[in-house]
Amino acid sequence: MLEIEGSYYITWCNYFKGPTIGIAWTQDFKTFVQLENAFLPYNRNGVLFPRKINGNYVMLNRPSDNGHTPFGDIYLSQSPDMTFWGKHRLVMKTSHYWWKNVKIGAGPIPIETTEGWLLIYHGVCLTCSGFIYSIGAALLDIDDPAKVIVDCENYLLTPEEPYERTGFVPNVTFPCATLHDADTGRIAIFYGAADTYCALAFAHVDELIDYIKAHPNKPI
Repeated sequence: MLEIEGSYYITWCNYFKGPTIGIAWTQDFKTFVQLENAFLPYNRNGVLFPRKINGNYVMLNRPSDNGHTPFGDIYLSQSPDMTFWGKHRLVMKTSHYWWKNVKIGAGPIPIETTEGWLLIYHGVCLTCSGFIYSIGAALLDIDDPAKVIVDCENYLLTPEEPYERTGFVPNVTFPCATLHDADTGRIAIFYGAADTYCALAFAHVDELIDYIKAHPNKPI
C-alpha cells in the first residue's frame, strides 16, 4: 500500500478468468473503492511507483505467466487515471544467470534515490527439486523508469536458512515491502520465507547501490 496525492492505493493479484492486477484506494482505511482490473489475464506482480512520473501513474507488472508454463519479464505501464493503462514498455528480461533464468517480477515499491529508482525484485530458476526464488536489485532511470541504468548480476538473498528452505512452498525468499529511513539511508526489507514466515533483512541505500554498480548484469 502507498500514498499518492492524498489517497492510499493497494494492488494485489486478482482473479478475472485468470490472475490479473486488482487496484483499490482508500482515504480513511474504513472504506475501500475497488477500481477496474488494470490488465487482462495473465498478469502478476503489479507494483505502483510512489508518485506520478511525467503526469501519469506508473506500474510495473509481469504478464505472460499462465501458471502452467511459468515465464515472464518485467514491463512498465502508465495511466492518466488508474483505470486505462497503456504505453507498455519492456523493462527487464530474464537472464542467463542461474537465479533469474525462468522469470522475474517486481517486489516492493521502488525507492527514489539520487541515483535513480532502486528496484528490489525476485528472480526464479527451476531445479530438479522445483523452483527457487531469490532476491535481486536494479536501478531504473528517475524520469523514464522503463530504462534500466544497471541490473545486478548477483542475487542479494537466496534460500539458505532452514526457514527459507522448508515450509509451505520450499526454497523461497520473496521481497514484499520495504521501509526506508531517508535520514540514515537504512532499508528494512520484508520478505516471505518459504511462503510460511515473514522475514526481515536490512541494507543501506548507498551500499546497495554501490554493490549493484560494482556487479552489473553482463550479456553473454
